[in-house]
Amino acid sequence: MTSANWTLDGHYLESCTCREVCPCLHLGHPTEGTCTGLVAWHIDKGAYGDTPLDGLNVVVALHTPGAMADGNWKVVLYLDESGSESQRQALGTIFGGEAGGHPAVLASFIAEVLGVEYVPIHYQSDERGVRLNVGETAGAVVHANEGPDSEPVTLHNHPFPVAPGKPLVLATSESLRHRAYGLELDTARRTAAYSAFSYSGP
Repeated sequence: MTSANWTLDGHYLESCTCREVCPCLHLGHPTEGTCTGLVAWHIDKGAYGDTPLDGLNVVVALHTPGAMADGNWKVVLYLDESGSESQRQALGTIFGGEAGGHPAVLASFIAEVLGVEYVPIHYQSDERGVRLNVGETAGAVVHANEGPDSEPVTLHNHPFPVAPGKPLVLATSESLRHRAYGLELDTARRTAAYSAFSYSGP
């Protein structure tokens, strides 16, 4: 696919096997030694050149053998099957890191892509949590952690952001699962986070 100007705005979720607040957000090491989790994006409004991307979803299942900032990630990329061929190609180009912007920064940590699949993805969010379903393979339900005023706990300006410049809501998983490509997850009461995101390129 030829290069094009592009923009994406929406909501993203990350949920992993770390306990409490994920140390990877602060360039630390996972609480379990390694980290396995899901990162998902719902695009409220976006386009790659003339290709609209509104309403589509992208999910990455990943495993890192140590600190996320050290790289060596193994990943599976799930693209929304409801997209047309041109939309799927655009999402693959952006989230594969070929179109620049912050997704290219994230993609630079990937050592191995285990698979790319087109599946039905459902992403539902509000200020109190996120519910994600990725075909029959994966899913997550997370709820915001509450502060003393009963409002969601937020983190600002952390050094390893998926969504730079956006306040991150800290959350806890009710469920987190993935079963494919050797990335096996079926857990709960682990760390999660979500926020708005805004990407553009090149």
